[in-house]
Amino acid sequence: MVGITGESDAASALEGKGMQLVFRNFRTKTGEIDLILLDGEALVFAEVKKWPVYGLENLELAVNPKKQRRIIETAKYFLAAHREYKYRSIRFDVVFLKPGEPMVHLVSAFTEST
Repeated sequence: MVGITGESDAASALEGKGMQLVFRNFRTKTGEIDLILLDGEALVFAEVKKWPVYGLENLELAVNPKKQRRIIETAKYFLAAHREYKYRSIRFDVVFLKPGEPMVHLVSAFTEST
């Protein structure tokens, strides 16, 4: 339940920044992407973390290299299935939510080469 409300909160906040929500919870056998959005011409694959206890310094535990690879592979499935986005630039963002604190939006938090 925490993840669902976190994703809703993040989607609302990102839409408030002018981004357009394309998909939520895109799932394949390789993994899941919480939010897929358009930010101008860029297609954004966003991982949302809502942690009541851990801080931003612990984010690397949740979005470690293995998780990043799963997100990247899932993004490739999305792009193969939704060819209408094939000419857009893409990026991978992370949104961190902690109750009582402002949302942290890490733009281009990782790339396929990291």
